[in-house]
Amino acid sequence: MDEIDAAQKAERLFREGALASMRRPKAATREGLTHCVDCGEEIPEKRRLAVPNCCRCLECQEEHERGDTWR
Repeated sequence: MDEIDAAQKAERLFREGALASMRRPKAATREGLTHCVDCGEEIPEKRRLAVPNCCRCLECQEEHERGDTWR
C-alpha cells in the first residue's frame, strides 16, 4: 500500500467514524453521557459516577489516551 492509498484509507475511516458518532444517541445525565461517543456502548453507571462528565467507556478512553483512534 502506498502513501496515497494509506491516506485515502485513513480519511475514509475518519469520515465513517465521524458520521457514526453523529448518529449515536448522546443522552446526557448529570454524570455525563450514558453511551460512549466512540463505540456506542452504554457507559457503566459506576464509571459515570466516578468520572463526572465522561464521554467514553473505559476501553475506548484507554485507546483514546494511547492514541489508538483507528480501529
